Amino acid sequence: MRMIVKGMTALAAGSALALSLSACSSADANTDDAAATPAEQTATTDAASTDAGASEGTYAKDENTLVFGFLPDEAAAGDTWEPEVEYLEAITGKTIEIKETTSYAALIEAAIADQIDIAAFSGFTYVQATNQGAEITPTGALDTEFAGEPGYYSTAIVPADSEIESVEEFAGKDICFVNESSTSGFLFPNFMLSQYDIALSDVNAIYAGGHDISAQKVAQGEECVGGFAQLATVEETGPAAGLFEKDDLKVIQKEMVPGPPFVYANHLPQEVKDILAEKLSTVSLEDIKAEGIETNENFETFWGAGLLPVDDEYFDSIRELCENLPEVEKCQA
Repeated sequence: MRMIVKGMTALAAGSALALSLSACSSADANTDDAAATPAEQTATTDAASTDAGASEGTYAKDENTLVFGFLPDEAAAGDTWEPEVEYLEAITGKTIEIKETTSYAALIEAAIADQIDIAAFSGFTYVQATNQGAEITPTGALDTEFAGEPGYYSTAIVPADSEIESVEEFAGKDICFVNESSTSGFLFPNFMLSQYDIALSDVNAIYAGGHDISAQKVAQGEECVGGFAQLATVEETGPAAGLFEKDDLKVIQKEMVPGPPFVYANHLPQEVKDILAEKLSTVSLEDIKAEGIETNENFETFWGAGLLPVDDEYFDSIRELCENLPEVEKCQA
């Protein structure tokens, strides 16, 4: 049975993980090995093998459950993610508990506090989480067919009938953003503004809370005269699909964003991490269907061509972008 926990409570800021590290001297170890008899060496090797076979690790909840954390936009799109959740249950043999987060910050804090085992991050939230001490490892990112590589687009949008033709014209106006931790709805929009020497303080920033709401507000043209959201093209509306007609928006600029990673928590037992590292780095639609899992149109549109492997270095472009955007406070955390 699928379990969903709503309204994750944010942890108090500044909580730290206590890590206990132990080390031994390799020189001492070599000396001991040299002094030991063959029989003693064999016994030692056997004991080490036994210890290695007894996998160590912990779970956010229990050994039968993997807790899967989502950003708010993604958690709301249940049918988009359901086949992937079923796939995870098939390959791990565990129940997947979906933990819906109320904000981007809540998912970051949950990762820091070991409250999740798997997560679907954005690139910027991943960087923020690791900067703040989250022990997580990226495995794969979506290989979107429209982009031809892991990633998606951050788009600057205006109402279809707007006379605005450039982000340069956003200066001094009411502009919709998604959230201060959003990659395509805040970080890359700041980059677009900076290309015209426009600082965040030069616009009246309105935070919609989600890609869908940001795009909807822009389409309505009342609260925001322009804005930013995760869209591929006007025809490929991503998380905002269904909230407005494609003809309601005009894309005036777009920037490629590093793909949103799947990550696993380093606290998991090694055998579980091995499964996730392998299966969540190259899984395709065919792999999911091969498990007898039914997919749907929303999933197939969003999933694109499956996942491509990524590692921590893949997100260095976001770190570099942050270095050049000192006004973005979330970059400095």
